[in-house]
Amino acid sequence: MKLWDKGYEPNQWIEEFTVGQDRELDLELARYDVEGSMAHIRMLQTIGLLTSEELDLLLGGLKQIADEIEEGKFTIEEGIEDVHSEVELLLTKRLGDIGKKIHAGRSRNDQVLVDLKLFYRAEIRKMAENVQHVFDRLQELSERHKDVLMPGYTHMQIAMPSSFGLWFGAYAETLVDDLQVLRAAYDVANQNPLGSAAGYGSSFPLNRTMTTQLLHFRDLHYNVCAAQMSRGKTERVLSYALNAIASTVGKFAMDVCLFNSQNFRFITLPQEYTTGSSIMPHKKNPDVFEIMRGKCNRLQSIVGEVSMQTTNLPQGYQRDLQLLKDVTFPAIRMMNDCLEMLHFMLGHIEVNTDILSDPMYDYLFTVEDVNRLTLDGMPFREAYRTVGMQVQHGEYQPTKEVHHTHEGSIGNLCTDKIREKMKSVMKAFSD
Repeated sequence: MKLWDKGYEPNQWIEEFTVGQDRELDLELARYDVEGSMAHIRMLQTIGLLTSEELDLLLGGLKQIADEIEEGKFTIEEGIEDVHSEVELLLTKRLGDIGKKIHAGRSRNDQVLVDLKLFYRAEIRKMAENVQHVFDRLQELSERHKDVLMPGYTHMQIAMPSSFGLWFGAYAETLVDDLQVLRAAYDVANQNPLGSAAGYGSSFPLNRTMTTQLLHFRDLHYNVCAAQMSRGKTERVLSYALNAIASTVGKFAMDVCLFNSQNFRFITLPQEYTTGSSIMPHKKNPDVFEIMRGKCNRLQSIVGEVSMQTTNLPQGYQRDLQLLKDVTFPAIRMMNDCLEMLHFMLGHIEVNTDILSDPMYDYLFTVEDVNRLTLDGMPFREAYRTVGMQVQHGEYQPTKEVHHTHEGSIGNLCTDKIREKMKSVMKAFSD
């Protein structure tokens, strides 16, 4: 069955090529297709295209299909083009010709658009929650280890004292920035395209405000052409958000791989969360973070994929847009998998509390001693030269004292302020 059926069957090879993975991917959209259809037919009844009795029958039929979806019993049959066709076919089989009435006033274009908007909205909320879980654990680690010093690096050379509080806290606050981008994707997804039909509206007196309220969208895509143009735009903004989060998670994974190595020994991972070597019996490899880093690198590439898929398309629906599901659906799953694994692994990282006792880190304190001399009254340039000459002549003896008090420094992490920023951003995902 095809919603566009006109009494002939297309070439089977052509059909297989154009349908692609749609049947498999559309299973992700099934619950949202039913939800959108329920809102649509409620609106159709108010404008006289359905009777109250017909509406009750159709809602009952759709509720039955929704239950089957939740129970994992829903499938898209062989020869059925997509989820929209399957739902309408089931209704028609079970209720007769009344099932064919649900498509009045819409096109498959706005039907898949509303499914995708609802799907992306739900998945973005889930991703935001996963980011918050990682954020909370990073904040907790930041506070727990705020007094444990570690080396800070620039140019891959030891630079100044840092702390595990700063390290964990830095990634926590960076995730807040990433959520700002994800919030933009959520705002774009949280607009109702239903009623735009094929992109040029309908001669039926549709009540699009009603379906917006029923589906709990924040607003309408008012212009029907703009509504159709949001296919591809939504995915592009979402790809930027995935890129941002993946960049942060991937960078943290790289830090862990580096800091876990024997040359650094800043942290250790329990052996049951590492793998070994087939030839070197001493090895404890951080494979989970290496795979996480690799997946995050892949996720950052989808901005290019989505952009190239949409960059030269004219106004209106084009079948190319179907391929965006092949990119975004697996990417969303991969990002959530990485976030959930990171949250788990953060609970098992063990911190080395005595890193800076090694003399190789003595030069970390040169800036501290320059600043101490400056606070004692010596001009900064003279203090810098004094300590610099001590280093040059091999006479430098660090005080190994750190006194940082300003906002966001080792001694003043502002964890509570960062938490408030996160709360503010997360509020937007509840609308």
